[in-house]
Amino acid sequence: MRYLEEFADPDLARRLLDRIHATVTRPWAIMEVCGGQTHAIIRHGIDQLLPDGVELIHGPGCPVCVTPLESIDRALAIAGRPEVILCSFGDMLRVPGSREDLFGVKSRGGDVRVVYSPLDALQLARTNPDRQVVFFAVGFETTAPANAMTVHQADRLGIGNFSLLVSHVLVPPAVAAVLSSPSCRVDALLAAGHVCSVMGTGAYGPLAERYGVPIVVTGFEPLDILEGLRQAVDQLESGRHELVNAYPRAVPAEGNRAARALLREVFEVTDRTWRGIGVITASGWRLSERYRGFDAELRFEVGGIDAVEPAACRSGEVLQGLIKPDECGEFGRACTPRTPLGATMVSSEGACAAYHRYRRPGTPGDVR
Repeated sequence: MRYLEEFADPDLARRLLDRIHATVTRPWAIMEVCGGQTHAIIRHGIDQLLPDGVELIHGPGCPVCVTPLESIDRALAIAGRPEVILCSFGDMLRVPGSREDLFGVKSRGGDVRVVYSPLDALQLARTNPDRQVVFFAVGFETTAPANAMTVHQADRLGIGNFSLLVSHVLVPPAVAAVLSSPSCRVDALLAAGHVCSVMGTGAYGPLAERYGVPIVVTGFEPLDILEGLRQAVDQLESGRHELVNAYPRAVPAEGNRAARALLREVFEVTDRTWRGIGVITASGWRLSERYRGFDAELRFEVGGIDAVEPAACRSGEVLQGLIKPDECGEFGRACTPRTPLGATMVSSEGACAAYHRYRRPGTPGDVR
């Protein structure tokens, strides 16, 4: 508790804000990539405390939000099979597919279970040898090592009734896609500390240089975010564009070497579709040839499932930082946590969910 309180100290926060206000002389747009940072920013009102003209843009760093519609539909198709136990983290059960969500399959008798680790799913496979157990593996580089270890264990133990439905995506290619877009107005980036704690910071220096934007790796507590913003505006005002690690207590430059070695063994890079954004080249992982037998997409032949995003949902624009959640006409009206049009409204890291949970007076749908 003391550790957490230290990184939410109001006196230190005021000092950092004073330094930011004293430094800024012109408008800047800074994107925080991670959905966890977005929730911290909105919850603590950090965006409202910044100087006029300094705008925070919410980026595509919500793993549930960017899981493509066809991946949800593939999970739904697998979960509806009587021989299958489909396991997932809780966020995924509310994410709408083309016609329903995993809760809908569960309500009709499908065996859909919430687990807290992919190893829980592996244990279910060991104790239910007559069933096929599938773990829905989504997320960025942060969650991938545990999924890789689980497949590695399944292979080592010879557990043939376990498989992964893989929808892993990688942050640096998405950052490059955002920065190279003709509509990009991002002047600086706050990079996600937990991703860098696994993968290291090496991929971000070339991005800062190529696109001429400062990139500051930072954490998730209020003081982490404010310090990241301070370093970002310092660079912007001085005309620099460098990679800075402002989260050294958790992020070594080389990342987690053991985790990275396991990821190289179990996965291989592939193109991935991002929900609301489209295909980004070399932006995801799939199981490598050695572990391809544990690929649920191949095992259950659901790779041919395609899907079309609902026209009313503007989550893709939210994920690219083109609009704020409350600028969508359906926000708080047709789209709520009970009736979501897209994943950004139901994920615990979604920007729309953050705005709805911590909404301010005057936000559409606000009831006072």
